[in-house]
Amino acid sequence: MNATVAVILVLAVGTYAFRLVGPALHGRVELPDRMQELLSAAAVVLLVALLATGALTEGGGFAGWARPAGVLVGGVLAWRRAPFPVVVLGAAGSAALLRAAGLA
Repeated sequence: MNATVAVILVLAVGTYAFRLVGPALHGRVELPDRMQELLSAAAVVLLVALLATGALTEGGGFAGWARPAGVLVGGVLAWRRAPFPVVVLGAAGSAALLRAAGLA
């Protein structure tokens, strides 16, 4: 068996185990309030880091100004509770217009 296949199988089993343990321990384990707050904050920080990485970088370098501007437009539209198709089209449209104007 290839090492890559073995790693994929181990990660799959681990992911499945995490999915099973969550509901099994839901009512049995009580976390302190401070720990719940820290876990909530950690989730937000992780999502913001993923968003920033995806919005600002491409191939290890800066992605250009059009992509972050599109993400910003999409974020503002989502914050203003625009319908999902409007958010997607607004973000893609603004990035496309900026790229067409020469701001790659």
